[in-house]
Amino acid sequence: MIPSGCIDALVFLNVTGTEHAPDPGSLTAYAESAIAEDDTLRDARARAAELGAPTITPAVGATLCMLARLTDAHSAVEVGTGAGVGGLWILGGMSSEGILTTIDDESEHHAAARAGFSAAGISPSRTRLITGRAADVLPRLADASYDLIFINGEVIDQPRYVREALRLVRPRGVIVVHDAAAGGKIADPDFTDPETTAAREAATIIAEDETLLPVVIPLGEGLLAAAKAPVSETDSSTS
Repeated sequence: MIPSGCIDALVFLNVTGTEHAPDPGSLTAYAESAIAEDDTLRDARARAAELGAPTITPAVGATLCMLARLTDAHSAVEVGTGAGVGGLWILGGMSSEGILTTIDDESEHHAAARAGFSAAGISPSRTRLITGRAADVLPRLADASYDLIFINGEVIDQPRYVREALRLVRPRGVIVVHDAAAGGKIADPDFTDPETTAAREAATIIAEDETLLPVVIPLGEGLLAAAKAPVSETDSSTS
């Protein structure tokens, strides 16, 4: 049974075969439309719309849920609570006793998120909502203590958050950066604005870390995910 906070249904569209390579845009559209959220998530999205809080797409949420399940996540960090949409997806894939630490500088976002977590039947003991700037909060979190770290803050701050995530993630854990494509500009050398430059820097930090296995996932605003090597491989790469 899929836990509350994950998918309500997988919608299979009527896609016919073709002799030609599929259009990447069509594949992305299919992936984004294939996930049907449950009532709890739809209500959380409505609260986000009322507050003007950022959200992630259902496909991004399902990806987070799957990664939490694959890592058997017992502890996770989210930068950018919003109205709790991302948190619901992450919690849906975590261990039944897993704890989500979620950070946002807007107290009203946390109030909305708490409402969503309560509606999903999630015990308050499984969430730690910290109001403040992620740049101030992340350095206070313990080293190598988190199975999943989801960075969904301002693009300009991605390098700082990624450096903190490298310290926080456990062996076999996963770091996920949202809006990693900087609005689709990251691959175009003509764009040198601060946000695009920051996204490139964050991607370079991940790419140059030999303990990480990265992959770009073209969902939502663009995901960059990276898995931390097991302890033995981590030790050998630093020796």
